[in-house]
Amino acid sequence: MKMIVAIIRPSAMEGLRDALAEAGVDGMTAFEAKGYGRQKGHTEIYRGAEYKIDFVPKVRVEIVVSAEQAPDVIDIVAKATRTGKIGDGKIFVLPVEEAMRVRTGEKGADAL
Repeated sequence: MKMIVAIIRPSAMEGLRDALAEAGVDGMTAFEAKGYGRQKGHTEIYRGAEYKIDFVPKVRVEIVVSAEQAPDVIDIVAKATRTGKIGDGKIFVLPVEEAMRVRTGEKGADAL
């Protein structure tokens, strides 16, 4: 099993959810996050004064799938969130040693 962690723009969340549902991915977890990468934040103007915003709003999405599904899900995430502009985000892939559904006690791929 693999955990796919994607840090994406908040505006890309709806499109990603729809693309994953269409591909048959049953679940994901999303968190509001703040961070910066190469863009190092940005500036905004409020009532005539300029403010530097160091941390940009992002969404962290975690998806656990079988190792066989992982390459396809990574492609779906990339295509659904790519705008071609700086700040599109990152995708990380981590191994998952075990999963268990608390309600039923199912383990492994059955727990997904």
